[in-house]
Amino acid sequence: MKAVIYEAFSQPPQIRTVPDPEPERDGVVVKVMATGVCRSDWHGWVGHDPDITLPHVPGHELAGVVAATGRDVKRFREGDRVTVPFVGGCGSCPQCASGNQQVCDRQFQPGFTHWGSFAEFVRLDHADLNLVRLPDHIDFATAASLGCRFVTSFRAVVDQGRTKPGEWLAVHGCGGVGLSAIMIGSALGAQIIAVDIDAEKLALARSLGAAVAIDAAATDDVAAAIREASGGGAHVSLDALGHPQTCFNSIACLRKRGRHVQVGLMAGEHAQPAVPMGRVIADELEIVGSHGIQAHRYDDILAMILAGRFAPERLIGRRISLEESIQVLTTMDRFQETGVVVIDRF
Repeated sequence: MKAVIYEAFSQPPQIRTVPDPEPERDGVVVKVMATGVCRSDWHGWVGHDPDITLPHVPGHELAGVVAATGRDVKRFREGDRVTVPFVGGCGSCPQCASGNQQVCDRQFQPGFTHWGSFAEFVRLDHADLNLVRLPDHIDFATAASLGCRFVTSFRAVVDQGRTKPGEWLAVHGCGGVGLSAIMIGSALGAQIIAVDIDAEKLALARSLGAAVAIDAAATDDVAAAIREASGGGAHVSLDALGHPQTCFNSIACLRKRGRHVQVGLMAGEHAQPAVPMGRVIADELEIVGSHGIQAHRYDDILAMILAGRFAPERLIGRRISLEESIQVLTTMDRFQETGVVVIDRF
């Protein structure tokens, strides 16, 4: 098969022909029809993920068609249209037993623990637990755009943030994760404050439901601006970027008993950010993380899409070829893209 592969961290990947994957006994091989290019892939490429073994094929936001099945797979067969959470559960650890496959003790992640979806085919394990069947009228690019960004944002806003209608939701960073959170929060009836340094992204955030847009590059005190706009502070705030400053601002902008959700990855030199712990204690703030989502939670997401409550395809910024993905991947730290970039030509 054709795949994007790199043999050293931070060195340019190449397109190569490599052996097709084979399914595990309880797994499948999926023919990739679309896959997102995500900042998590960039983190892996620069060497921030200890699970990656070189040489490596990135990619974890995918949708496609089952091409081969292991002999123990019961729920899926060749030709089924599927997608998958970026974190897969083993099905036998205490976390999986409690329904929390997103923090499985023996989790697997295509594009990290093994070769991913920047390729014509990808191997997915424990298929009966982790695969999600796609309705016929959700196209592959839209399904791939759900990827880790949209579904992670859904868990962050709905499950971890417990966002309610009428509450103020602040979203720091209007990339794929942040724009997804804005769309989801708006569908829930929350009042959204979007924060970014890019005017085009802020304009898109407004079009997706943000009531207030704050240009962090032109604002001396982002947290104070949010508290003023919301009449006392956000009820829920998401760091959708993963940077010490956005993490700090997200916590500092909360009203008393507010909830901060860390969604953006904090890796490398940013792994130990400063936190305004005095405010956390005095105002009884909550700080929680959000790491993927379980396959069984896709039912609610797909139901909301089919009901027209949100349209994730609006987040797709560009559709590109596998060859074009190399340039997009290696420049993701420049934040040049608006919306989600999806590979749909292999």
